[in-house]
Amino acid sequence: MPEPTASRRTVLCCAAVALAGATAAGCSSAAQGDGKGASAVPVDLGAAADVPVGGGKVYREQGVVVTQPTAGEYKAFSAKCTHAGCLVNGVVKEQIQCLCHGSRFGISDGAVQDGPAPAPLPAYRVAVQNGNLQVTKS
Repeated sequence: MPEPTASRRTVLCCAAVALAGATAAGCSSAAQGDGKGASAVPVDLGAAADVPVGGGKVYREQGVVVTQPTAGEYKAFSAKCTHAGCLVNGVVKEQIQCLCHGSRFGISDGAVQDGPAPAPLPAYRVAVQNGNLQVTKS
């Protein structure tokens, strides 16, 4: 009986999966280090004036949504919905909205106001420095 052999496609596929797993493991262990990694460095999002009072702005590239519930009070949250991981798409009627499945979150605390999201949006530290928003993901 002949020995089974793997096709070139099978070998390449398995190698890609192994490499992806090793890369993901490397990234996750580095990110979980001592908490002093890149995530602890403030990110400049630009002018605080771009965030309307009673509303907010989604910074897609940075994965952050910043709100201003009352004048001069800024809040920052992850822009990743806690339901399916979609990016929230905007802030309307004092709610952070995810159009993927209809979840809505409060602009002052990120709390779920309408599901199916199971948990609030994670909060980040936000400060205004020289008129610009500085957000720290930690």
